Amino acid sequence: MLNHAVPDFQLAATSNTPFQLSQYLGKNIIIYFYPKDATPGCTTQGVQFRDAYAHFQALDTVIFGISRDTLKSHENFKAKFSFPFELLADTEELACNLFGVIKIKNMYGKQVRGIERSTFVIDKQGVLIKEWRGVKVDGHVAEVLSFVQSL
Repeated sequence: MLNHAVPDFQLAATSNTPFQLSQYLGKNIIIYFYPKDATPGCTTQGVQFRDAYAHFQALDTVIFGISRDTLKSHENFKAKFSFPFELLADTEELACNLFGVIKIKNMYGKQVRGIERSTFVIDKQGVLIKEWRGVKVDGHVAEVLSFVQSL
């Protein structure tokens, strides 16, 4: 999928604003997938994107976080940590399947289906130009910012 146009898709978003990818053409788009609202790693990742948000905005870049959690869960998570960007509820795994982020993971000795922490950068023309899969939270947002600065 790298270096190809991302198909347009719609998801429910926080702040009562439905998300449609095509509405953001003309801006760089960061979509990051995370496993679960309000868990330690996902909170740290969201907070790091929050803290770097002004830098991304200055680079004409919008950020969206996606997980399979409900909109209500997202609203609580967003409010608790003052995220300035929207969280998208992918309860039907539409975007998860589009980006291929659902993986079988081992959790407490059991195999479960879950989201592999992943980040994607889509350019102003709607083309996927960079992806990170199996993301480790520490240092990741700085790496994404560095990439966007190089555009």
